[in-house]
Amino acid sequence: MEKAVLVGIFNKQQPETVLNEHLDELAFLAETAGAKTYKRFIQQMDHPHSTTFVGKGKLVDICTYIKVHDIDLVIFDEDLSPSQQRNIEKETEIKVIDRSMLILDIFASRAKTAQARTQVELAQTQYLLPRLRGMWQHLDRQKGGIGMRGAGEKEIETDRRIANQRIAILKQKLEKIDKQNATRRKSRGEFIRVSLVGYTNVGKSTIMRLLSKTDVFAENKLFATLDTTVKKVVIHTTPFLLSDTVGFIRKLPHHLIESFKSTLDEVREADIILHVVDLSHKAYQYQIKTVQ
Repeated sequence: MEKAVLVGIFNKQQPETVLNEHLDELAFLAETAGAKTYKRFIQQMDHPHSTTFVGKGKLVDICTYIKVHDIDLVIFDEDLSPSQQRNIEKETEIKVIDRSMLILDIFASRAKTAQARTQVELAQTQYLLPRLRGMWQHLDRQKGGIGMRGAGEKEIETDRRIANQRIAILKQKLEKIDKQNATRRKSRGEFIRVSLVGYTNVGKSTIMRLLSKTDVFAENKLFATLDTTVKKVVIHTTPFLLSDTVGFIRKLPHHLIESFKSTLDEVREADIILHVVDLSHKAYQYQIKTVQ
């Protein structure tokens, strides 16, 4: 298990209490990906520093802690620009990723079907495209681990031209899968369609398993379900099709939403959308807003 530290900033738009909630979630994401969080570094700033995200003094503190405790990974709660990532890696001399890359990494490890794998690779390649400069030397130095799965494992000679060609191929592949899925949905006949939606890890798959009386995978981890599952359910004398889709999360990477539009077609074409909420969670109202 990799040893990680988390970094975030708070200000008037994002008070310290909200930041700590975000870092709690980031720690859970890190655990899901296979890392243990050892420390959190937070700083009050109106805006992230243009070159190092945090101030110079805070970065020195982070570097000192990394060397003393033999840390493998720094995870930032906000998206880093390519230049920020390079600058921080130069100072820390270890792997640096942001929330988006962490989520993409989890998706890469969860993707099982051809559709999910294609969607994840497309999102990863689009995310990595502006970061290719200097990326491959870094990958050559740091073999494997979080942030290196899926598209991140491609050979070092990958460049922008190859990446753009790959993006075009993946988009064509998804279009073909979309047509197949659309045909499959039409063949389901006149059944009422119900889609479960909700924040990640609120219990959608558990409800799916109870209602359908089938062995649907459910686990206390973020993004346990990545592929859409559809089951026929009969309540009293009424049959309907129940689908369980990927969960949502705050600050979901834009490329991931774009790539997973075909998965979300199941929701768009549903007759009833059932929003599952975990009322025991302290931030359930924020989770509801995120999903909506």
